Amino acid sequence: MSITVKVRVPGTTANCGPGFDAVGIACTIYSELELGLSEKGTLAIEIEGEGKGHIPTNKNNIIYQAVQAVLDRVGKPYQGIYLKLYNKIPLARGLGSSAAAIVGGLIAANAATGNTLTKEEIFSMATAIEGHPDNVAPAIFGGITISVMQGNQPTYLRFMPEKELNMIVAIPDFNLSTHTARQVLPDTIAIKDAVFNISRVALLIGALCKGEFHHLRYALEDKIHQPYRQQLIPGMRQVFNAAVDKGAYGAALSGAGPCLIAFTESNCDEIGVAMVQAFADSSVKAQYVILTIDAEGAKVVK
Repeated sequence: MSITVKVRVPGTTANCGPGFDAVGIACTIYSELELGLSEKGTLAIEIEGEGKGHIPTNKNNIIYQAVQAVLDRVGKPYQGIYLKLYNKIPLARGLGSSAAAIVGGLIAANAATGNTLTKEEIFSMATAIEGHPDNVAPAIFGGITISVMQGNQPTYLRFMPEKELNMIVAIPDFNLSTHTARQVLPDTIAIKDAVFNISRVALLIGALCKGEFHHLRYALEDKIHQPYRQQLIPGMRQVFNAAVDKGAYGAALSGAGPCLIAFTESNCDEIGVAMVQAFADSSVKAQYVILTIDAEGAKVVK
């Protein structure tokens, strides 16, 4: 007996300025994963698109590990596992490529074994594998998510803005691992900086919920992680300023970077061109993409 399923998973942007490790948004950039399970055979993995030649094609592959976690949990030890990833999400750029891989493996394996796990159970498993919930939550549920850890258990709130919001993502031509980006963060912060971020993240969620996007000009400000990570991304502040000068409500690091993301309702191409030029002025080659909010999250497409 064999079964094949195909799933689509959105990329994500996390933090959104002050919402460090808590706020995430599902974006209209995707990876697609095809999973085949059979009672006989071995592991075979193919990669197309972003990461081809770099993503492991053995048991170190994080998608395989996610698939195997589901098979172990539901007690269905398939020997033949075929994976094919069609990936449009840049790796190690702050657009949730690892979260998408984990979620894709979990959703596909769950579908292939009879959908015995709920999305909440998959969310918990994905968080355990990824280490934090801010990217996996929007990848699973779509929309904008706020995630918290209650002990070892993640929980989330999902919503969609009352009107459409565009996200202009400037993608520089270099990688930045989350581990490296965390290494530059301080162990403690001043109480005034904590208050600064609490007020901004409250304004951020209110502005997004109500669609009052003009508040993002200040709601995206942060003093917990972006000032420290700025040293890792040449031209970061200049790119932010260029986006705002062309009409963006504001801009932020996408996840741990190095992608930078601007939020707007209009002037998308003008903003993107200006962001790329600002990177070029700092001798960084970049490109831009225009994304919106994905409302569906991960889903089976075949």
